[in-house]
Amino acid sequence: MTNLNLVVFIGVLVLIIIGIMFLFVFTRYFQLWIQCVSSGAGIGFIDLIGMTLRKVNVNTIVRARIMAVQSNLKIETRDLESHYLAGGNVPKLVRALISANRADIPLDFRRASAIDLAGRDLEDAIQTSVNPKIIQVPDPGKGKQMIDAVAKDGIQLRARALVTVRTNIDRLIGGATEDTIIARVGEGIVTTIGSAHDYKDVMEHPEMISSHVLSTGLDAGSAFEILSIDIADIEVGENVGARLQADQAEADTRRARAQAEIRRAMAVAREQEMIALVQENKAKVVMAETLVPKAIASAFRDGRIAPPEIKSSTNGTKPTG
Repeated sequence: MTNLNLVVFIGVLVLIIIGIMFLFVFTRYFQLWIQCVSSGAGIGFIDLIGMTLRKVNVNTIVRARIMAVQSNLKIETRDLESHYLAGGNVPKLVRALISANRADIPLDFRRASAIDLAGRDLEDAIQTSVNPKIIQVPDPGKGKQMIDAVAKDGIQLRARALVTVRTNIDRLIGGATEDTIIARVGEGIVTTIGSAHDYKDVMEHPEMISSHVLSTGLDAGSAFEILSIDIADIEVGENVGARLQADQAEADTRRARAQAEIRRAMAVAREQEMIALVQENKAKVVMAETLVPKAIASAFRDGRIAPPEIKSSTNGTKPTG
């Protein structure tokens, strides 16, 4: 084989390899390219290859771009790629923007991408903004069915509320979640019932709870706007005041019994002390009595006491026989 034939062979081999590669690339991207051309997505063949080289999911970007174009949204392909590479959910982002556009909710791509990257469900937030949802207070999923509170007269009331909320897109980033709304409404219910002088007032006018809770501005700093608070159920519990008084009386009785027992024990101890003191004094008396004969004998020896006979003779009388 001459050098010319070798060059021709190598050239033909290179052309065959290039043709195979082109056929493979064309076959892989042809369908997507046709979709882009037919929908006016504006993504060329080279762009599709570049996405693959940048490790971007081509199918995801193409479908999202087609959805945006069909909905008359001006979203650049590069912005979709950047959001994908940042870890965002491109299909949900585009669907949320489409929903916001149709509902006349002002939302640009920059804010939407920030909300999505913050971990919030933007699509659900848009739907909640259009169709308000109801939050149950307390949350039955956490095992508590009613909120317990005690009026000033000591009667316990149990209440359950339904809170209708709507998403506030402007406060979605950094705003409090549903758990905060549940906690605040529960606190408001407890405060309202606790400030009532008579439980019957609350039972007759349960709307006073809703009015008081709404007037405190519980949705401040949250990602929701509270539209209404409705008391779904309210019932009478136990007489906590009477129970506490009974418990206090029982505690006082036990304390009085303990003090009486202390006094009894002290009296018994004092009695034993007095018995011991009596015995001690008796012993001292016996000891003193044993010293009397000795003292008398000593007095006779020292002449401090004269015998009875000498005293008789001194007085001029004769001693008797």
